[in-house]
Amino acid sequence: MKKYLELINKSFGAALLIALGNYALLKLGNPIGPVIFAFGLLGVCYMGLNLFTGKCGFLFEDRIKIIDLLIILIGNLIFGYLIGYLFSFTDKEIVENAIKKVATWDISVSFFLKSMLCGIIMYIAVYMYRKNTPLGIIFGIPLFIFCGFQHCIANVITLGVAKTFDLSLLICILGNFIGSLLMWYLSKSYNVKEKKS
Repeated sequence: MKKYLELINKSFGAALLIALGNYALLKLGNPIGPVIFAFGLLGVCYMGLNLFTGKCGFLFEDRIKIIDLLIILIGNLIFGYLIGYLFSFTDKEIVENAIKKVATWDISVSFFLKSMLCGIIMYIAVYMYRKNTPLGIIFGIPLFIFCGFQHCIANVITLGVAKTFDLSLLICILGNFIGSLLMWYLSKSYNVKEKKS
C-alpha cells in the first residue's frame, strides 16, 4: 500500500509541475512559453517524480511493472485535468487559448505521428538527463512544442483548462508510448551491434 501511495503522490507532483509549464505556454505563447515549459520536466527529473511520458520508454530497461505504469498514467491524467480545471478560474486568456488549441486536435494519422515524435523526444530528453546533462530537456521540450508535436499530459491539462474532453487524448497516449519505446529499441539495438563489432 505504501508503494502505491508513493506512486500516486509522485504522479500528482509530476502533473502539477507539467501544469505550471503548460500554464506559461498558454499564457505567453511562442517563443517564451515553450522555453519556460522545460521547467516542468526539469523539476520532474530532479525531484524524482513520476511522469508517464518520462517513464514509458524505460519500461523494459527499468523493469517497470505494467500496473505501476498504469497508476502513473492515471494519476497524471486525473490530477492534470483537475489542476487544469482550477487554472481555468485564474485567467480568461488561458481558457480562450486552450479552447483554440483543442479545436486543432483530431483523430488522424498526422496527430498520431506527432504524438510518436513527442514520445521520441521525451525518451531522448530523459535519457540525456540520466547521463548527467539537462540539455536534452532544455532543448527537447521547446523542440517538440515549436514543431507542434503532442504530449498527452500537457494535453489533458489543456483539456482541463478548456473544461472539455477530446478522444484525441487516447491517440496521444498511444503515440507517446510507442514513440518512446521505439527510440529505446533503436538505441538498444545500436548498442548491441556496437558491442559485437
